[in-house]
Amino acid sequence: MPYDPYKHHRHSIRLRNYDYSRAGAYFVTMCVQGRQRIFGEIIDGKMKTNRLGEIVTECWNDIPNVQTDAFVVMPDHFHGRRGNS
Repeated sequence: MPYDPYKHHRHSIRLRNYDYSRAGAYFVTMCVQGRQRIFGEIIDGKMKTNRLGEIVTECWNDIPNVQTDAFVVMPDHFHGRRGNS
């Protein structure tokens, strides 16, 4: 589907006047375009990551100066929660 700025406009969900450099917990979900299953597959009810899924996990764990509270890779997206250390 081609991008249409009148139909596909996004607006910020950030809180006004909130200092995002402050310590706090942040929730992140990132989805693959078209929900393509590029990070692995579910086998017997468990996620089996492939090399791309492993890279996502390595990159997440390499974010400096933050502490991981929760993280999960799914076939077409990942969720994470980070708190500043």
